[in-house]
Amino acid sequence: MTLTWPVVAAVLVGALLHAGWNALVKSSHDKALDTAVIHLIGSLVALPLAFLVGLPPVAAWPYIAASVTIHIGYYFALAGAYRHGELGLTYPLMRGTAPLLVALVSVVTVGEALSPLAWAGVLGVSCGVLALGLSRHAIESPRAVAFALTNAVIIAIYTVVDALGARLSGNPLQYVVALFVLDGWPFGLIVLARRGAAVAWPYARRRAPLALVGATASLGSYAIALWAMTKAPVATVAALRETSVLFAALLGTWLLKESFTPRRAIGTAAILAGVFALRLG
Repeated sequence: MTLTWPVVAAVLVGALLHAGWNALVKSSHDKALDTAVIHLIGSLVALPLAFLVGLPPVAAWPYIAASVTIHIGYYFALAGAYRHGELGLTYPLMRGTAPLLVALVSVVTVGEALSPLAWAGVLGVSCGVLALGLSRHAIESPRAVAFALTNAVIIAIYTVVDALGARLSGNPLQYVVALFVLDGWPFGLIVLARRGAAVAWPYARRRAPLALVGATASLGSYAIALWAMTKAPVATVAALRETSVLFAALLGTWLLKESFTPRRAIGTAAILAGVFALRLG
């Protein structure tokens, strides 16, 4: 398996979609409820797709069940990170640490050994991503950092689980659609029950149009990522996907009025160098 330029281009599109739906969550005043609404709608969007593309084979379902369980923790940690810290801090921390963990774990679980140049690419992307996020705000926001780093571990775990499941299924689109049909309900129903119908349903109706955009972006982003992981090494795709932080930084600057500093420019350069190293590796 090699990382070709068409795969690179597809993953970059997926990265933009991923940054977009995360910016939607960060822009809301109730992070957990917004996350719940987005992924409940995502389950509804995926349901008719399941009839079109079919279901994955039986062998893939244990991976789907494991991923649904792991994602519950991911959504709680995601909402917690965004509640306590800005997008420009928490998103890079979550996404920058995960590729290194994926690269280490995939050597054992997937049996993929990276070349020295590919390792340099993973390190370049990760260091660049972390440079975009680490600042004095990290010291001032210890709870946000704790949530973000916890989520990095969770991201690494579900990435490897889903990569294995998608490869085993033989059809990554079937796998990701089945995953999304089930994925939104556990966390979504927990949050809706905690908020109560009087709060949750008016909020859901108000946010539904934006949530539909976020849900579609989330589904498309992850479908692209899992497809890419059937064509290229898991660790390189996982690292490349974290270029979404570049888009998140731009979205945070443009939409949320967060500052784009020289440090972020250096981080951007490191990420771009890492992308080229991944491709050449």
